[in-house]
Amino acid sequence: MLQDEVVVITGVGPGLGSKLAVRAAAEGAKVVMAARSADVMKQVEKDIAAAGGEAVGVQCDVRRPEEVANLVSTAADRFGKITGLVNSAFGHPGFFDLLETPEKAIRRSMDIILFGALNVTREVVPHMKAAGRGSIVNIGTMATRKPMRGEAGYAVAKAAMATATQFLALELGEHGIRVNQAIMGWLDGPGVRFYLKFTADSRGVSEQDVYDEIAARNPLGRIPTDEACAGAVLFLLSRLASEVTGAVLDVNGGEYMPA
Repeated sequence: MLQDEVVVITGVGPGLGSKLAVRAAAEGAKVVMAARSADVMKQVEKDIAAAGGEAVGVQCDVRRPEEVANLVSTAADRFGKITGLVNSAFGHPGFFDLLETPEKAIRRSMDIILFGALNVTREVVPHMKAAGRGSIVNIGTMATRKPMRGEAGYAVAKAAMATATQFLALELGEHGIRVNQAIMGWLDGPGVRFYLKFTADSRGVSEQDVYDEIAARNPLGRIPTDEACAGAVLFLLSRLASEVTGAVLDVNGGEYMPA
């Protein structure tokens, strides 16, 4: 599905980012990973190489233009072009009501989620123009549609990214560059597993009880896994989605539907 594509993925940690990298490589892409910590990326590099793929990890804080420039130049020097980008780097300001969230924490989330994505996109677009095509996928969240206490500072930054997605799709379409958004809900990965344990311990119930409560909100009756959700993002990156731009794809087990 991604043969001959070179894809940059930001925010490669133990959850969705690493699953995206592994699956993109399995579909034939050359993968360039970005994260502030190299720990996870080193293991993903080994896993991809062992499976016969090609990937490189670059330590990068997307808030820092000089580090973003190094990330993109590394991708272009190593693989000759860039045709795909997934903006999944994020920062959460902590679980507070919006007016109680420290302004500094909200600004940090905005700097990573919105301005960080714009930093990377700004550097990548000239390479996509040179290639004559490109696909950018921004990772969104259900928290922008179904407010939950404690998610406000994170959600407002993701909402800003959602609006940026629409404008980028409009502005870059003439260059053959598509820009879409994938809306994730609960993702059954390390973060949610921590939440399940914390909530179960605090309420004196089992982790399975908490899981079942969350899963019951979705028509599919489960919490989608990181790996399962990665496939939809890869579709948007691929030329199978050549006529899709400015779109919002719900990848959340149907959570987006009213109860």
